[in-house]
Formats: sequence, structure tokens, C-alpha cells
Amino acid sequence: MIELSPEMATLIMLAGVLFGVLLGYPLALAVGALGLIIGTLLLGPSAAFENCYSRVFDLLSNYVLLAIPLFVFMGTMLERSGIAADLYDALYLWLGSLRGGLAVSTVLIGTIMAAAVGIIGASVTMLALVALPSMIKKGYDKSLASGSVCAGGTLGILIPPSVMLVIYGPMAAISVGKLFMAAFVPGLVLSTLYCSYIIFSCLLQPAKAPPVPIEERKVPLFKKTTRLITALFPPGILILSVLGVIFLGIAPPTEAASIGAVAATLLAIAYRKFSFETLKVTALATVKISGMILLIGTMCYAFVGIFISAGCGDVITRFVLIAPFGRWGAFFVVMFIIFILGFAIEWLGIIFIMVPILNPIVPALGFNPLWFAMMVCVNLQMSFMTPPYAPAIFYLRGSLKPELGVTMGDIIRGVIPFVILIMVGLGLCIAFPQLILWLPSKMIR
Repeated sequence: MIELSPEMATLIMLAGVLFGVLLGYPLALAVGALGLIIGTLLLGPSAAFENCYSRVFDLLSNYVLLAIPLFVFMGTMLERSGIAADLYDALYLWLGSLRGGLAVSTVLIGTIMAAAVGIIGASVTMLALVALPSMIKKGYDKSLASGSVCAGGTLGILIPPSVMLVIYGPMAAISVGKLFMAAFVPGLVLSTLYCSYIIFSCLLQPAKAPPVPIEERKVPLFKKTTRLITALFPPGILILSVLGVIFLGIAPPTEAASIGAVAATLLAIAYRKFSFETLKVTALATVKISGMILLIGTMCYAFVGIFISAGCGDVITRFVLIAPFGRWGAFFVVMFIIFILGFAIEWLGIIFIMVPILNPIVPALGFNPLWFAMMVCVNLQMSFMTPPYAPAIFYLRGSLKPELGVTMGDIIRGVIPFVILIMVGLGLCIAFPQLILWLPSKMIR
């Protein structure tokens, strides 16, 4: 064993994680190896192994995390059901006459499907395949079209049922059901900001989004209304089957996730998209995504155990609490750190590493833990659209058809206004905390 001050250990461990990720190593490998090596040097091999083993066991035996594969299965099955395509066709008829209407439709579909999908990869890919080609063919600005797909798709990780919230709850010892309800209004606020920006931007620059030709949307009002109601009914049933039972206190999130998985499968059957191949692809995607999440989670959780045992958690606490301007100064320091980490580290690593470290600081600052948790989650929305990591951008890039002619530059220019709008959303949640706290206070326990 070696002697190392907590301050030096903190610097080495945090810098080591960033260095390992920037070198291109998988986050789980970089974090797990670093934690075990530093733990062995500081605590000895036996204590380090016991610390890591107990942390991994505690995480994997957490019953709430069983909801992860269930929600992933639900989202993946729903992606293949064809519901999004029907909904886009219905909104196409209603909003096609509006400049920017197809981009607004894209965000609205992202909002509706976010309350049923819960994973960003499925949401962004679904919108890229369903909405983006139509916008480009109608003459939409490529940056606006790409930005609306990325922004609408990332709502799937905030608006419940969200895998992010399922993970955050156990890390911060907060009810996942309350997190679901707390995230609903902020998600709708971001969706409203996105739609408002698109409309005003297209009013100021009409060439960015021409209206759909009248002959393509000349459909009787009754038929348009019927089509919209029919398209909204399936996701409405799925949302009610998951969020409704949680809000009414009928079932906790894990059991609600199982209901959602069954409901998504029944919808795929009803839409005649269910087959053995669909079930096989969905099951494999569920295993891969859930396995990746839990591997990163266990390695990061073990790393945090070593980090805290070495006294590094106290170093972070002191650093945050001595920030100027009192508790709000400390709050903005935390928000800035999370924002910067989002450029290089995926959100899973940020939650698994930072939340257990920051959790003891929140009561000391006098903030409501539920409100603080949602501020972190809204902040992490930016990490999906800020390169070099930016998973939403790469999901979109990987789903693009070459003939559309959309470049990486188009996508990056398109997401910048939406990143700024997330900052505006953060400001609104600071000014009006009841945007987060009101709905959870109405839950039937």
C-alpha cells in the first residue's frame, strides 16, 4: 500500500477516467480498471476486491433495476410496431400547411413516443427514418430538419418512462415513481420551447421550411380527425398502462414496466408487425443494451466505492461548498461540471459516478433532492447533442440515407439552438421549481 492524500487521490482518479475515455477505451473498462488499481495501491488487494465485489453485488441485486430490460424491450418492440409512421402521417395532414409544420410534427412525435419508448437510440433512429426524409424532400433546411430530429429524439430519455430515471432513483435513494412524475412537466416545457423556436425561426426565414403543397394535404376534416385519433390511441393506451398505474399508486415502476412490455407486444401484434424475427431482434437488442448499462453501472459503482473509501468524496464536498455566492454558487458549479463532463463521458457514467458523490451534498445545500435530481437530468439532455460524445448526433448520422445529402456539419449546426433552449429550460425550472414538484405532490401513494 502507498500513502496518498485524498486531494491527490481525487485528482488522479478523476483525471484518469477522463484520460482513459479520451484515449478511446470503453468507459466500463477505464473506470473499472482504474478503480481496482487505485484501490489495490491505497487499501490493499483484499480490501479493494471486497469493496468492489460488495458494490457490484449491491447494485445487481437492486430490484428496481429490473425495470431496465423491461423498458428497453418495450421501447424496442414499439419502435418496430409502425406506430410512429402512422402518427407522423396524421400530423402531416394537420400541420403541413404551417411553415415548419413537419419539424414541429417531428418534435411532437418525439414527445408522444418519449412517453412510450424511454431509450434515446430507439427514439432518434425512429424519427430519422420516419420524419427526416420527408422534410428533406419537401425542401426543409437540412440543419433545421436534423436539429428537430435530435432534439425530439432525446426527449425519450427525459420524459417517463425513462431508463435514465430508473437508474437515477436507486443512485440517489429517490422513488423512481416520483422521478417519473417530476420529469413529465420539464419534458413538456422543453418540447414547447423546441416547437416555439421552429415556428418563429420559420416565420423569420420562410425559405427554411416551405409549406406542404395543398394537393398533398387536401383531406376532409372528419377523415383527418379520425386518422389523428386513431394514430394517438395506441400510444395513449401504452402511456396509460405504464404511467397511469404508477400515478394512481396501482403498481411501482418495475411492475409497470412489465405491463408496458406486454402492451407493446400486443400493439405490435395488432399492427401486424409481430413475428419471430421481430421478437428475436427485440430480445437481442434488450440483452445488448441492458448488458451494456449494467456493465457500465457495476464498474462505475465499484469505482465510486473506492473513491469514497479513499476520502475523495469529502474533497468534492469541500470543493463544492466553498464556492462563492452561497448555495447557488455551489449549484452552478455542479451544473457546470456535469455540462463539461457531458462533452466526453456518456450519461450513464455521469450518473453512476457523480450522483453517489453529490448525493450527500444536496441536503447540506438545502435543495429539494427531487428538484435537484431533475435539474441534473435536464442538464444531461445537452450531453446528447454536444460533441465529441453526442450520441443523438451519431445515432442520426448512422441512420441517414446517403441520398439525403445531410452532412455532419448540418447536424451540428442544427442542434446548437436546441442546446441553448435546454439552458433556457433549466432557467425556467430554477425560477419556477413547481414545474418539477407539482405533479409528484399529486401522486396517490
